[in-house]
Amino acid sequence: MPARTRAQQCANTRAALLHESRRLFATRGYAAVGLAEIVRAAGVTKGALYHHFAGKLELFREVLAQVQQEVADSVARTADAETDPWARLTAGCQAFLAASTAPEIQRIMLVDGPAVLGWTEWRAMDEAGSARHLAEALTELIEAGIIPPQPVAPLTHLLSGAMNEAALWLASSAVTPEDLTATQTALIRLLDGMRTD
Repeated sequence: MPARTRAQQCANTRAALLHESRRLFATRGYAAVGLAEIVRAAGVTKGALYHHFAGKLELFREVLAQVQQEVADSVARTADAETDPWARLTAGCQAFLAASTAPEIQRIMLVDGPAVLGWTEWRAMDEAGSARHLAEALTELIEAGIIPPQPVAPLTHLLSGAMNEAALWLASSAVTPEDLTATQTALIRLLDGMRTD
């Protein structure tokens, strides 16, 4: 088999494993999904899975990274569509909460992510994506004098924690669709309290 064909087959196998494991983790949760089910759904062997991933945990870690990156990209796109720095911050925060209401995102990123990987690793992955964008936005607002000068790291963690907690609450089964609007409104009020004007 030519090297290009092998490389493509290898890439296809990896993509199938990620796609099917993501679908299964999102619908049933990490704990309820076994490796045998993943390889069966992907149409590959366990050997093929172990060629790409050390096991279910590593596969989940990769799926989580994929989901977090998609959310970060969506937030960044929404924020970058705004020209005003304050509008970029608020649009990005609103986009994060909206993206977090998708059941697939909730289960993988907010429920199973911290439970499976542990808070420290999950938080480090979050900081590499969404939190980095938030810190950049806050830095810009401080430099523009829109919010008072202050250390960016604690403010980033406080806002990120508030939004993650709100997203977790929105993920609960008792929450209604109207609660997203109410949560976004409350977040805007919280953000407005930081402004110098």
